[in-house]
Amino acid sequence: MAKPKIKFVPNSLHVKTGDTVCVISGKDKGKTGKVLKVFPKKGKIVVEGINVVTKNLKPSQTNPQGGVVTKPAAIFSSKVMLYDEKAGKPTRVGYKLENGKKVRYSKVSGEVL
Repeated sequence: MAKPKIKFVPNSLHVKTGDTVCVISGKDKGKTGKVLKVFPKKGKIVVEGINVVTKNLKPSQTNPQGGVVTKPAAIFSSKVMLYDEKAGKPTRVGYKLENGKKVRYSKVSGEVL
């Protein structure tokens, strides 16, 4: 009996909804966009303007014409890095305690995110 293939899924993600991220691998490498949705259990995120796919819609009562719609699809969180607005380049995310609270900070500029 063959063993099932197990994918690596991180326990927590380094990005949150609303963050600006830069794609570091794949067909959209170098593009930046805002995180729209996060799926922590799958380890995936949806970024606006990244990994855009076309979907054919059947005619329905709400959309009698039907047609082709483009929308962003999910990508793995490991393919993106947080984009530091102040430094103007992608950065890794660090965690530290400030006033008893765990905060994220940019490894490039040292600024709290």
